[in-house]
Amino acid sequence: MKISVVIPMFNEARHIGRTLASIRRAADFARIECELLVVDNGSTDDGPRIAVAQGARVLDYPGISIGALRNRGVEAATGDGLAFVDADIEVPPDWLTVWRDIHDRRSADVLALVCDIPADAPWFARVWQYRGNRRARDWLATSNLCMPRSWFLRVGGFDEGLRTSEDKDFTLRLHRVGARLLSLPAPKVIHWGYERSWREWLGKEYWRQSGGLKLIQTGGGLRALRFPLLCAGVAASTLVALALALVCPLPAALALLPGLLAAFVLVLRQRASRHPLFMTQLMALHWLRLHVAAAALLSGFFRRPARRPERG
Repeated sequence: MKISVVIPMFNEARHIGRTLASIRRAADFARIECELLVVDNGSTDDGPRIAVAQGARVLDYPGISIGALRNRGVEAATGDGLAFVDADIEVPPDWLTVWRDIHDRRSADVLALVCDIPADAPWFARVWQYRGNRRARDWLATSNLCMPRSWFLRVGGFDEGLRTSEDKDFTLRLHRVGARLLSLPAPKVIHWGYERSWREWLGKEYWRQSGGLKLIQTGGGLRALRFPLLCAGVAASTLVALALALVCPLPAALALLPGLLAAFVLVLRQRASRHPLFMTQLMALHWLRLHVAAAALLSGFFRRPARRPERG
């Protein structure tokens, strides 16, 4: 089996060398023929040069969506198997060995490994990453994905009209047509592009949530409306609390309760660690994210798309 690894990239000079070296190591370990395709979105740093030096083929497609980048990579790919890896991900040496065994046993059609994060990352980045490791049954994140090319073709690839949430949309469509999705907790990939500051965390969350309105418009159904409505309700309760604070503190505090309760429910649904400190930190991050998402959705109505944050 030959596998083509598609890596979308935008200003990832800090990480792309490590990512490509880990993929080549995994291919050598598994003795699998591997094709490296870096699809560049108009980088202005040394990322493309580093990628070429690491043996990757670099395709230049500036100014298009991340879903379109992945689709252009598949168009150039020659392998029977496809893998999608983010440019800031380090895969373990047995990554492709695990995928080959699962493929040969036909125990799943699409594989993703859970992400880990360096121990020296800020607490909010660690908590948010661990929160993202909850394994959904009907969709997978695309920081790393392996699948046969046939499944990609069956659903028509990624939706190029989505600025964000294209991974959720793609794997939800795979699930609907019968693909068996598998997320493994071990071995783990390492996410090196973690948020190093509050500004970066807020900026990334704003950008990620900016695709929510488009996802609803593309046929997400009633399920896709649940989170936007929750965000709107929480943001409204906070605005009411701020208005009441000018008159009486007690009603203002009560008005904040719906938002705090929503954040607490999100923590419980993710079935993460029950350690009190972790739950409190995650609850605070969820509460902030609900407001950031509400702002991103509002900007979508006024046609002010969020700018993609740079990494590296």
